[in-house]
Amino acid sequence: MALIVQKFGGTSVGSIERIEAVADLVVKTKQQGHQVVVVLSAMSGETNRLINLAKQIDARPSSRELDVLVTTGEQVSIALLAMAIIKRGHSAVSLLADQVNIQTDNMFGKARITDVAATRLKHELEHNRIAIIAGFQGRDIEGNITTLGRGGTDTSAVEVAGAIGADECQIYTDVDGVYSADPRLVKDAVLLENLALNEAAELSRIGTSVLHARTLEPLARSRQKVNLRCSYAPNDGQTLIHRKGANSHSAKIVTSVDNVVLLELTFTEDFSNNATALLEALACSHLAPATRHKHSETGSLRMAYTCELVDEALAKIDQLASQFHIQKIERSEGYSLVALVGAGVCDNPQQCYQFFQHLAEQPLEFIHSSADKLSLCAVVRKITLEPLLKDLHSHLFKQKTKLGLVVFGKGNIGSQWLELFSQQQAKLEQQHQIELCLAGVFSSKAGHLDFTGLALEQLNSSEADTALIWPELFDKLKRHPYDELAVLDITASETLSAYYGEFARHGFHLITANKHAGASEQANYSALQQAFSDHGAQWLSNATVGAGLPVQKSIQSLRDSGDEIHTISGIFSGTLSWLFQQYDGTVAFSELLADALNQGLTEPDPREDLSGKDVQRKLLILAREAGLQLELADIALSSLVPEHLAALTVEQFLDSMSELDQSMLEAFNDAKRQGKVIRFLAKVNKKGEAEVGLSAIDALHPFANLKPCDNVFAIESLWYKQNPLVIQGPGAGREVTAGAIQADLVSLCKSLK
Repeated sequence: MALIVQKFGGTSVGSIERIEAVADLVVKTKQQGHQVVVVLSAMSGETNRLINLAKQIDARPSSRELDVLVTTGEQVSIALLAMAIIKRGHSAVSLLADQVNIQTDNMFGKARITDVAATRLKHELEHNRIAIIAGFQGRDIEGNITTLGRGGTDTSAVEVAGAIGADECQIYTDVDGVYSADPRLVKDAVLLENLALNEAAELSRIGTSVLHARTLEPLARSRQKVNLRCSYAPNDGQTLIHRKGANSHSAKIVTSVDNVVLLELTFTEDFSNNATALLEALACSHLAPATRHKHSETGSLRMAYTCELVDEALAKIDQLASQFHIQKIERSEGYSLVALVGAGVCDNPQQCYQFFQHLAEQPLEFIHSSADKLSLCAVVRKITLEPLLKDLHSHLFKQKTKLGLVVFGKGNIGSQWLELFSQQQAKLEQQHQIELCLAGVFSSKAGHLDFTGLALEQLNSSEADTALIWPELFDKLKRHPYDELAVLDITASETLSAYYGEFARHGFHLITANKHAGASEQANYSALQQAFSDHGAQWLSNATVGAGLPVQKSIQSLRDSGDEIHTISGIFSGTLSWLFQQYDGTVAFSELLADALNQGLTEPDPREDLSGKDVQRKLLILAREAGLQLELADIALSSLVPEHLAALTVEQFLDSMSELDQSMLEAFNDAKRQGKVIRFLAKVNKKGEAEVGLSAIDALHPFANLKPCDNVFAIESLWYKQNPLVIQGPGAGREVTAGAIQADLVSLCKSLK
């Protein structure tokens, strides 16, 4: 269960029909088991109507009284939505900003939130109510009503989410996220599933209508997820704003701002220092220009502003004119801004060249690259932007995403995957329009690392040349040249799993067959999940349980669709499956175990399989996928290895395996007398009751008759109550496990398109 804040803009609640649709969406979220807080704008057009009424009284109405007037719009929308939710049988309460104690400064019309004391809000949540809050407004220290200005409802939502420790803030508008270009102008623009926080901030600074810069400030201080979605089609897609330090070297977005105003300032002395100091002062007042150009020879500074911000910026410059020796200020209108936005765009020579080439034929004023290299901005005299944007988008974004792969583990499964990757690389690149580069392959001590790419022949014919020393290796990996980097952990190393947090913090995606992290302490597991989410990286681990069987994906899919997992049970070990399918009491269990060892069906130390610890870890991983917060110690384990045999060396144990024969025979015969068979089972229910061990089951039970080495998983849920969802097939082996790794890589490629 998550705590979710949902914000809906004016168009989303622009009519009674739209309010009813929003009520359905909110109730659906509640029915999925989440706590919900809703933040609303006024109905579409209502704020403008109220402002027009005020201006019929006074062309320049009192800013305080205007705030009192316009906040009534939100009071109407929150009450109507509360009524709609109550009609649907759920408890809801509408709350004004002062009831939630949203404190602001006293800047009427553009106030900034200083504090959110969420005591009342937490009280309503504790009583299982859906709280519906008026956005866009607050109260100053004297109790005066204030409004937050442009993007105010978004800001309210993010601030409230931070105050109550929400897991996620969903911003619903009339579009489903951020696109690579304005989809109204560029029809082949694509929805961006992920956008780094600094990239979103740069879009806001330029003046695009993604999220206001003030909305992003509290987001930077909290750990909440922020998703941008469309209220008209909530399931069609979304853009996740994440905290990953974007490591790409290319633009993601072609954007534009129309009706730009240029301010040209002339300085009387010390142009360079005064111009720099003025820009810093404007930034401190949240009045930084969208872009600017210094002309040292003439001692002039040109700054581009949106119409919304220019008057306030001009007033501030007037205040500072004498301090910074500004001789003249000229204002010119009739301009447009065109920009490329994305981490490292200024370091991409191909995109810079294309941008300059396309702008060379336009009535160009100047081009400026941002100091943080997040944008390349051009100011042009006003033109029809659509053809230019289409052409830029077509030439810039037809390039493939580059994904680097670094592999840890060259054993049976790792070698198999390398062969599989080599066979499928070209097909995968073509299908998903992605460029894949095998950059590194490491064993436990050393390996190969080459960002230009490695071939299988190179791996087989040359000695490892890069030591596996983690601080040094991280330094090398974080300087990779790709758009994205993925680490593939095809080991059973607990030491390697300890670095997963670092992978996440560097924004590296992770594909793993290693069970240690997924079965680690709950606190560590949750922290890892949060770290990958915060940094916009993916942690794919379907190979940890069931090899290539889609067990985890099925559980995820059921939960995402609103189902509830009641029980997960089955046979999770291919080795133990084989042993007990073969064992019939006529051949000693130790002889059968020796046969399995010789065939490579067990670990070199068979006790790794017989102890049931591997099955225990797998069950914990699935339990957590089902939403349970369990520790390994919460799963009762009945090992097949007596304590005195567990204490022996591997060689001693292999010589003493016959000591298992009598207990196994007794268990077999006891079950046979009841018309049953023995199988090594795992089970967990929704109460968190879990156990792993040898069980006697009916001879006709679905778990009783498997093919050798098969795993079987039975998932009982709200929807699969009478007839459980059964997934059965090979659950071990180099080929199927390598296939599961490859399937996760395919999933990653799809998401990066």
